[in-house]
Amino acid sequence: MMIVLLVVHVIICAALVGLVLIQQGQGADAGAAFGSGASQTVFGSRGAGSFLTRLTGALAAGLFITSMVLAYLGSNVGQPTSVTDRLAPASATQPAAPALPTPSTGGQAPEPVSAPPGN
Repeated sequence: MMIVLLVVHVIICAALVGLVLIQQGQGADAGAAFGSGASQTVFGSRGAGSFLTRLTGALAAGLFITSMVLAYLGSNVGQPTSVTDRLAPASATQPAAPALPTPSTGGQAPEPVSAPPGN
C-alpha cells in the first residue's frame, strides 16, 4: 500500500509542477486586453484562470493529504533494528585465542596445563 501511495504522490507532484508552469502570471492579463488572449475561450468565457486555479488547489490538497499519510505510515513501521542485534554472541562463535609468548619464558609459549590422569 505504501508503494502505491508513493507512486500517486510522485504523480501528483509532477502534475502540480507542470500545472504551475503552464499558468500565466498576473502581468499577462494586460496583454489579453489588446487581443492576444482570444485563444483562451476553450475553458469558458472567464478563461482558463478559474479552471487552472481550482485544479491547482485540488492537486495541492491531494499532495498535502498524501504527504501526511506517508508520514504517518513511515513513522509506524516499527523500531529500527541494528545489525549487531542480529548477530550471535562473539564468545559462542569464536574459538579461544592461543596463549601469547611472555618475556619470562624466553620468548616461548607456556605449556598448556593438562588435567591429572584419573579424573
